Formats: sequence, C-alpha cells, structure tokens
Amino acid sequence: MNFWTSLVGKLWATIICLVACILIILALFLLPYIDTNFSNNSGDIKRLFTYTAIIGFSMTTFFALFLLTKITQPMQKLISATEAISKGEYSTRLSIVTSDEIGKLANTFNHMAAELEDNIRNLNQEKEHLASVLRSMSDAVITIDTSGRIILTNPPAQKLIPKWRDIDWDLEQEGELEGNADEKVPKPLLDLFERMLRESADVSADVHVKQGVWSVHMAPLYAENDIRGAVAVLRDITEKVKLEKMRQDFVANVSHEIRTPLSMMQGYSEALLDGMAASPEESQELIQVIHDESLRMGRLVKDLLDLARMEAGHTDIQRRKLDVNEMLERVYRKFSVRAKENGIDLVYDKKTADLVLEAADEDKLEQVLTNLLDNAFRHTPGGKRIRIVADRTEAGLASELIIKIEDEGAGIPREDLPYVFERFYKADKARVRGTSNGTGLGLAIVKSIVEAHDGSIRVSSQVGEGTVFSIRLPVENDKA
Repeated sequence: MNFWTSLVGKLWATIICLVACILIILALFLLPYIDTNFSNNSGDIKRLFTYTAIIGFSMTTFFALFLLTKITQPMQKLISATEAISKGEYSTRLSIVTSDEIGKLANTFNHMAAELEDNIRNLNQEKEHLASVLRSMSDAVITIDTSGRIILTNPPAQKLIPKWRDIDWDLEQEGELEGNADEKVPKPLLDLFERMLRESADVSADVHVKQGVWSVHMAPLYAENDIRGAVAVLRDITEKVKLEKMRQDFVANVSHEIRTPLSMMQGYSEALLDGMAASPEESQELIQVIHDESLRMGRLVKDLLDLARMEAGHTDIQRRKLDVNEMLERVYRKFSVRAKENGIDLVYDKKTADLVLEAADEDKLEQVLTNLLDNAFRHTPGGKRIRIVADRTEAGLASELIIKIEDEGAGIPREDLPYVFERFYKADKARVRGTSNGTGLGLAIVKSIVEAHDGSIRVSSQVGEGTVFSIRLPVENDKA
C-alpha cells in the first residue's frame, strides 16, 4: 500500500501542513517584531525558531511512524485476512494482541471468522449429506425452477432424462420449449408442473412413458412466501403395475376355469335331483360327467398348489444322476401310439450318446417333456411331424444339454411369445384346448421345473409353420 494514500500518511501530511502554516504565520508576524525590538539578539531568536521548527517536524514524523506501527500495519493485516477469507480461506486468523480498539477489532474478526468457518463446514456437511441421500435413492429426483428449467438431478434422474429426451413427443408447447429444450422439464412432467404452479400445492400422478409407468410426486419450493420452483420424485412402478395386472388376470382366469366345471356339476346334479334321467344309462352318463368335472377341478387345484410351491422355492426335487437318453426313449415310446392314432410322424433325433445329467429329477423332467409333447400333439394336425432333438454343447468350461420339441402346428403369433409361460395365457384362440382336460398351467409349471434345475426354456414360433421349445440344462448342477 502507498504510504501517502494510507490513513497515517494523510494524517502525517495534514499535521505537517498545519505546523508549517503555524510557523509561517508566526514568522510573518514575529520576525519584523524581533528585528525591531531584539536587534542585538535577533539571530539567536531566529535560530531558536529554526530549531523549534526542526524539532516540531521531527516529532511529527516520529508520531506518524508511531501511528504507522499501531494503526496502519494492523489494518493492512486485517485487509489481507479479509481478502483471504473472501477467497475461501476460512481458517485465516489475526495475531494482533492489544487492548485498544484495534485489538478488539482483531478479536471480533477472529470470532467472526471462526463462526463463518463453522457455518461453512456445517453447510458443506449438510450438502454432502443431502448429496449422499440423493445418490443413494433409487427414485429419480428432479429440481425445477419457476421457468421450467432443470437445476438439480440425482444419478437415476440423470439416466432417465436423456432417455425421455430421445422420444419424439407431440409437443403442443413446442415454441415455448425451443432453444433450451435440453434443460427444460421433460414433456411427461410438464402438465403436472403447470398444475402444481396453479394450485401452489403438492400434486401426484402416474405417468405412462412408452412401456413404463412412473409414479410422480411434485412439491413446490418456497422462498419466503413465493414459489421459486418444484421438486419432483419419480418412482418406477412398471413392475408393480404388471404384477397387479397379473394378479387381476390370475383371479379372473381362475374364476373362469373353476366356474365352468362348477356350473356343469351344478347343472347335472340338479338334473339328477329333479329326476330328469329317464333311464339308468342316462343317470350313469350324468354321474360320469360330474365325476370328470370334479377330477378336472382337482387337477386345477393340484396344479395351482404345485406352481405356488415352486414359485415359493419349495420344489421337492429328488436329484440323482440321470441318463437323459433313456428318459427320452421312454417318452418317445409312450407317445408313439398316440402319434400313429393321429397320423403324426414322431421322430427322436439323438445327436450324441453322451446325454447324462449329474443331478436331476427324472420324474419332474419327464413331466416337462410330457407336457410339451402333449401341447405339440394338440396343435399339430395329421400328416405333420413332431421332432424330439437332444444334443450336448460346450459353453466355455461348462457343458449343457439341449432338448428341443419341434412341431409343425398352427404356430404362435410373435406378439404373444413373451407371455406363453404365464398362467392361463392363451396365445391364439385357434390353439384352444378343445376337448382336452388341460388346466392352462402346464407351461408355467414347465418353466418352474426347468428353472429349479438351473436351466432355461425358450420358445420360437412362426404362425402356420410350427413351434420350437428349447430346454437348456447344465450337466453339473451346483445344488447337487
């Protein structure tokens, strides 16, 4: 700092000027008087004045240096400390120990700096805590200002927003969103955001985007009494909605499957009670229908219980070494008679003789193959072919057995393929059970059994050409 621009420099210059003015005034008035009245000692008196002026200027300079040490230097330290704090160095402190106003100012500054550092530290901790909470949330969080601009997001929201931006929305507010569209609130949230601004209250809604469903809760952010923005929390409830729909469909399907045999049993039993059977043969026929429908209901209940146990992880599987080739030969012979009766060419294509599983349940796997072949026979007309193909493949260090059931039946539409393993799902109305006694749970049970063996099952089909079910089973089962 320039000395002449400092407080002490200005004070010293002012005092020097005052002393000089006083001495000049005294000289103008006293020197003629001295020359007149003290002619003999005028030189001594003038020297006295000169010495007095020199001593006065010297004392003024000493006073200025004293002030420089006591005021200017502490003030410079205070200014330097203030600049350091303004740059974020909140640990800066002053080492001025005096009992005057400068010392009190230094103590006050140190206390202020300590409080400021503590507040900044607490704010940073709160900020880090909030950031950690936002990062750990599986829900997407978006903060929006009143103009609709996104100002803060957490990682799930950062992944979600670009996906929504890539969708071509039919924007009614296209002109409003031009320019900074990348920073604006996504289109699915726009209506909810405008509603929140109108009502000045929390709003919630389920937003459907493509195949997903999001539960959105949006709350206003206030600055004193004015809304300065909003925070939106988005939760992906797609799976929840699907499960709820599956539950409703399951209840409806079970009710439908049970209602038919119950209605038949009720009708035929009422016919017997009313004596509508004219002969013992008719009575026997009605009783046989009631018996068949009761067996059908029993199979349905049994399949439901088996499926529930499997999905709950309580599958009763007896694992032991299994020769899959022998099992497939047995299944092939069992269906050969049915193939001849229906005029279907049943073929067993064994690619290799080494078809052995180290740990598998023979009865459960035979149930799987029986179910798949039964479906194939029911949907394959006479004169067509059904093939059983078995092979072994090496997938890296692991070995797998592949079993395929190929038919040349009606096929399954492509849009229905993802749902064929769901309970009671009917892919094509042309593939109904007809006169068979199926319960609609066969493929769901098949999938559960295969997955219980750590395997997988897939289906591929083409309408009018046929369907292929592929089962992959690991040769060495970790649960053995």
